[in-house]
Amino acid sequence: MSDIERWLDDLGLGQYGAAFAENAIDDTLLVDLNDADLEKLGIGPMGHRKRLLTAIAKLRNDATEVAQDMMSAAPAGLGTEAERRQLSVMFCDMVGSTALSTRLDPEDYREVIRAYQDACAGVITRFDGYVARFMGDGVLAYFGWPRAHEDDAARAINAGLGIVEAVPALAPANGEAEPLAVRIGIATGSVVIGDIVGEGGAQEAAVLGETPNLAARLQAIAEPNTVVIAQTTHTLASGLFDYDALGEHSLKGIERATEVWRVVGERRVESRFAAMHASALTPLVGRDEEMEMLTRRWQRAKDGAGQVVLLAGEPGIGKSRLARTLQDTVADEPHTRLLFQCSPHHTSSALYPVIAQLERATLIEAGEPVDAKLDKLHVLLAQSGQSQDEAMALIAALLSIPTEERYPLPELTPLQQKDRTLAALSGQLIGLAAQQPVLFIFEDAHWIDPTSLELLELAVERIKDLPVLMIITYRPEFAAPWVGGAHVSLQALSRLAPGLSGEATHEP
Repeated sequence: MSDIERWLDDLGLGQYGAAFAENAIDDTLLVDLNDADLEKLGIGPMGHRKRLLTAIAKLRNDATEVAQDMMSAAPAGLGTEAERRQLSVMFCDMVGSTALSTRLDPEDYREVIRAYQDACAGVITRFDGYVARFMGDGVLAYFGWPRAHEDDAARAINAGLGIVEAVPALAPANGEAEPLAVRIGIATGSVVIGDIVGEGGAQEAAVLGETPNLAARLQAIAEPNTVVIAQTTHTLASGLFDYDALGEHSLKGIERATEVWRVVGERRVESRFAAMHASALTPLVGRDEEMEMLTRRWQRAKDGAGQVVLLAGEPGIGKSRLARTLQDTVADEPHTRLLFQCSPHHTSSALYPVIAQLERATLIEAGEPVDAKLDKLHVLLAQSGQSQDEAMALIAALLSIPTEERYPLPELTPLQQKDRTLAALSGQLIGLAAQQPVLFIFEDAHWIDPTSLELLELAVERIKDLPVLMIITYRPEFAAPWVGGAHVSLQALSRLAPGLSGEATHEP
């Protein structure tokens, strides 16, 4: 039983577990659900929806309390010594809050602000940001302190997009027809952080430098429900999102003109490596032995002896670069390539890398009619002989495409549906391999969700006698369960000698 199903059972609403599973609602999405979403999930009785909304509000409050605990506890645990850091700073401001405060009763306005803060804090915490301060209708957040990540700029942008989605979905204030709106500015740069100012619950880590001021100025020029970023943030996350260039702006308190970008949304990319290396790559150097091993495994796979190669190593050591070089090497040979990319933000989202790959392969767009989506999915599955009604129904449900009229889903328990979905997905791989060799690349398995891991284990076992080369990349902290298999090779990458490690071997 999943965490969501247990949570529903505790509320006495376990009968809705299948609806949540069918629509891929996991714990990362739960806090963003509103009354309209619950109704779409088929939760008809108003009393049941109210009970769920109350429980969801409690989850949001819990997220806020965690963030507030971080505000007071994290600085104390880190001492008072200041340190220099690269930080992505987010300023969030609710649109029209002053006017709203004049129209609402103070108690009602307080509830609006609390719901807004809860929504913002929940999203920021989800991307491991740090809520530094609530300022009424404003929220200040840091990405990169107290915990630094290699992708803090991207985390900040993802959090900004999440807030832009979450805040307007909040229930309108009492007597108000218009939904809430928010403006967000994000800037990245070097700061000095760590000096403690204030006392007790008002303690915070002071940040010195131009970056917070720049983020605040960017927020001021943003349109409602948009995320505006500075040049440095754009450079660090350029390949992961789509943008509108807003040109140079002269901002108060900033000496030089600032190049400004509006974030349109997350870009549909095959892999993090491809997103961060859009330009031509320099030749791969210092990895001849590794490439020879991959080439030999590919030849054996083409002969019908399925192979699995585990590429393990620390970040930036060249795992993805090797996989990319093999793709380029075999590009002119008849084969099918399948590329799956795990995400640090979706470790609890069931089958996230599979869903993303299917959406790319089908070219399904969010606003398309249901029949158009089903037609595209049918074409894709027909290529592997998996276009039967049940496979269509199961995989369409995985992609949140309604199928009742064309491909009715049989009555199944959540466990049965999961098992049959995994069987249909592995059947797609088998069907493709029956036609021509398959190069199957699974990136960043250290971020894999449990259901995708279950599917991967199933696939590793089934390809033994198929023309499939499976390459799985991961960092040392991941314990690969396939080590020791007769058709499994482990290649632990070590650092290259000085002078050989250039950008040619770097990965994000």
